[in-house]
Amino acid sequence: MNAKPVNAKSMIRVFLADDHTVVRMGLAAIFSREKDLVLVGEADNGLTAVERIAETRPDVVIMDLMMPKLGGAEATERILRTRPETKILLLTTYTSPEDTQRAIDAGAVGALVKDSSQPEIIGAIRRVFAGERVVSPAILAGLKRKEESAQLSARQLEILSYASKGFNNQEIARLAKVGPDCVKSHLKAIFARLGASSRTEAVTIAFRQGIITP
Repeated sequence: MNAKPVNAKSMIRVFLADDHTVVRMGLAAIFSREKDLVLVGEADNGLTAVERIAETRPDVVIMDLMMPKLGGAEATERILRTRPETKILLLTTYTSPEDTQRAIDAGAVGALVKDSSQPEIIGAIRRVFAGERVVSPAILAGLKRKEESAQLSARQLEILSYASKGFNNQEIARLAKVGPDCVKSHLKAIFARLGASSRTEAVTIAFRQGIITP
């Protein structure tokens, strides 16, 4: 029995925006094996992506967050400003929860980590095309940690900043003009908010999430 031909109206038009040629080639090869997916264009930077998406009018955009000329979050904002019907699915190594959150706030409907399996990526494309939101558990957990870390008080941020510079509790107490017991209490609260078990881990998480800067 012959397979039923795919209706052109049911085809999902996909655009790839990623500065890594190998990633684009790999995804393109995957899409070529799917009867309901058609690759309509590619870009190796955010600026070109914005320009070409206006021309190719894809249904779903696979958007890398970290790209030259224009980052994925900024590209998402520009694309959805003129084509709000476009479904943008972020593909990221999740090095910047701030950019991920910004892109989601701008209207991205999904976010996957780059080591997602082929079935996960294909399934996510179909789901966002159908109107669903898809976010990898790892990204959800990171965004939750970022939200919790945003609840640090000004005093806790000050103490965390001193800790990141290598000061011990006595030195932090002197600099912050508080008692040593107060420093210990604040550090304990900081560890709980960041999900850290040590001062070093707390500082590492804070740097990675942009809560404090080196």
